[in-house]
Amino acid sequence: MSELESSIIAIIHVFHKYSGHKCKLKKAELKDLINNEMSHFIIVKNQTLNEMFADLDQNRDLEIDFQEFIVLIAMVTSACHDLFSPDHNH
Repeated sequence: MSELESSIIAIIHVFHKYSGHKCKLKKAELKDLINNEMSHFIIVKNQTLNEMFADLDQNRDLEIDFQEFIVLIAMVTSACHDLFSPDHNH
């Protein structure tokens, strides 16, 4: 399996680690996921979490499904791109 394919599988596994069988994240679960799995990229404070959750929860069901979660992954990946690109000046 390629590095990218392994990374995609890792993202899916991490989501399900925190969402369980219901396949949706409540706000506290999203906070735990971010704090445990993305703490080098995102620092979550209550106000930030509330705003982020509201932005991600497109269908307003007060939970984050996998499609909504992927938006977060895309945003973080895009924001980090410049830091890890070969042309970045260290």
